[in-house]
Amino acid sequence: MNFLEYLERGWDDLLALGIEHVVLVAIAVGIDTVVGVALGVLTYRSRRLSELAIAVTGTFLTIPSLALFPLFIVLGFGLGVTPVLTALVLYGLLPIVRNTIVGLREVDPAIVESAQGMGMSRNRRLLQIELPLAWPVVLTGMRVSTLIIIGIAAIGAYINGPGLGNEIFDGLARIGTPNAVNLVLGGMLGIIVLAILFDSFYVLVTRLTTSRGLR
Repeated sequence: MNFLEYLERGWDDLLALGIEHVVLVAIAVGIDTVVGVALGVLTYRSRRLSELAIAVTGTFLTIPSLALFPLFIVLGFGLGVTPVLTALVLYGLLPIVRNTIVGLREVDPAIVESAQGMGMSRNRRLLQIELPLAWPVVLTGMRVSTLIIIGIAAIGAYINGPGLGNEIFDGLARIGTPNAVNLVLGGMLGIIVLAILFDSFYVLVTRLTTSRGLR
């Protein structure tokens, strides 16, 4: 069977796995955004705290995924979505935390002082001025985090996680059979397509939510 025939026959299964992959990535990025922005907001004013936050979240990226996934099984997370989602959240934190800190620190102090002189409280300045001005940088962190997570999510199939990684591992388990390469190639191309679609989505969101002066 050639690759085109494989796509024609297995398109429904590939699409279903792709949807699973998208949902998993979207949930992980959503959690990362909430946690990462919160950590950035809480630490950006203190150099020591911000360096600690970046160091801790950066450490997660140094742990090989093939070691972390089995570790979660030993810790009682079991198989499937829970350990995979937990690992993806850990892997995706650094870009968002770092970019939130950088974005907030790059806000012009004169603007913040002007808002303070107008009687705006600290929380109002943060929500209405600092975070909106830092938004393009934060969004870039989300974009990087998403691309990292898309690739690592495929490895989650190693412990029965959802997504296109199942197609890849299924193909690897059938090495030597006529359809093995098709399965691996189908999973890989699916992940590449998703990465392109997610990246295009962020480009669109950036244009829609960022004024021309901040792009």
